[in-house]
Amino acid sequence: MTADPFQAMAQALAGTFVVFDGPDGAGKSTQLGLLAEKLESAGVTICRLRDPGGTAIGDRVREILLDRAHEHMSVECEMLLYMASRAQLAYEFIRPALARGECVLCDRFISSTVAYQGAGGADVQTIRQVGHTAVGDAWPDLTVILDVDSAEGLSRIDSAPDRIESKALDFHQRVRELFLQQAADEPDTFIVVPTTGTVERTHGQIVQALAAWLDSRMD
Repeated sequence: MTADPFQAMAQALAGTFVVFDGPDGAGKSTQLGLLAEKLESAGVTICRLRDPGGTAIGDRVREILLDRAHEHMSVECEMLLYMASRAQLAYEFIRPALARGECVLCDRFISSTVAYQGAGGADVQTIRQVGHTAVGDAWPDLTVILDVDSAEGLSRIDSAPDRIESKALDFHQRVRELFLQQAADEPDTFIVVPTTGTVERTHGQIVQALAAWLDSRMD
């Protein structure tokens, strides 16, 4: 009997840390959820997280960051608050889950701060340095960038925009450029999947891209 290729891929993802990231409206949460369900059906234990937030402390930080009343927050303050939330997330969940051999799937991570706060004027190298201080060895093995045109992504949002989503289109275009730049700079730990098709087609492309990434690690 031929082995199920997805089953083999799923087992290979045990003990890895995978982030789903990209511009607003790209469908990160939807696609992360679909992959989590499929991996769980293959017997892989999933630790599903979101950033910022995911802990009692992080959720309070998230409220501050996304509150439109804080429109005058400096980009440096934003960056440090995001990193504080991540430090707690790494401490409470990411490291313990990886130590147990679980697959950690996180909705956004440091790549978001590089893109969003980088677009706001923060130095990208400084962001990464502070990120390493915040999370230490809890760094993603892979970041999946779900790519979408900025205007199209914003048009998909069907709830009241938060403080970040309500920024001008040119800001979101810079954000997208910085996501794609990260993937171009680090092809071994980033993959880009366009979200122009159906949800099901995008999911299929993600599975194919993950399989190709795992194969490349074995070369």
